[in-house]
Amino acid sequence: MSVAIRVIPCLDVKDGRVVKGVNFTHLRDAGDPVELAAAYGVQGADELTFLDISASTEGRETTRDMVTRCAETVFIPLTVGGGVRQPDDVDALLRCGADKVGINTGAIARPESINEITTRFGNQVLVLSLDARREVGMPSGYGVTTHGGTRSAGMDALEWVREAVERGCGEVLLNSMDADGTEDGFDLQMTEAVRNVIDVPLIASGGAGRAEHFVEAVRAGADAVLAASVFHYGQLTVNQVKQALDQAGFPVRL
Repeated sequence: MSVAIRVIPCLDVKDGRVVKGVNFTHLRDAGDPVELAAAYGVQGADELTFLDISASTEGRETTRDMVTRCAETVFIPLTVGGGVRQPDDVDALLRCGADKVGINTGAIARPESINEITTRFGNQVLVLSLDARREVGMPSGYGVTTHGGTRSAGMDALEWVREAVERGCGEVLLNSMDADGTEDGFDLQMTEAVRNVIDVPLIASGGAGRAEHFVEAVRAGADAVLAASVFHYGQLTVNQVKQALDQAGFPVRL
């Protein structure tokens, strides 16, 4: 049997609250992270992703007590990202209850941190969080951004994701900064482009607005689909997305 497509709500956390904006700006409050985590556990989410979106910009570690409370509330895999730079950061988050850890800015600053982390914990623990956008002058047409999408890293997105997987990242969370929060659909061209250069699971993120958008992302090569706004504000439930995937012929855990 094929591996089930995972549906993953994302909690973007800033100052202890879940927030959501458009292209990472104009953030508005979406609720308490622990309450939302519990609700998504009941809804049937396959996993949860918890991103401390200001940790790198503010130069601090992820809010660990909140991670612990989320982990105690839900009994599905929890991926945590934000401010991860070295193996000790990963160790601390795993001890707080995270199952996987996302790395973005820290890996761009020191790519060898990927090798160090996966050598110590295994590649199944490390998710490359890739915030990418269309960028003129890049060989592939896609560039990497850091610090919550606020800065260009001056790197080609496809070259970087290939290197990160070769160094040991066991999964890639691809967030389209152009599509983020727009609800106009995932960036399907970018999803296909990344799918073609890696052989590890790919999570598509950024732009979901309707149930069919998730189906399109899976057709473009995603193994999992992640969204925030449409779930937080009640436009869609996890189950509605799974029903759409099921009707399109994709395996899901209903």
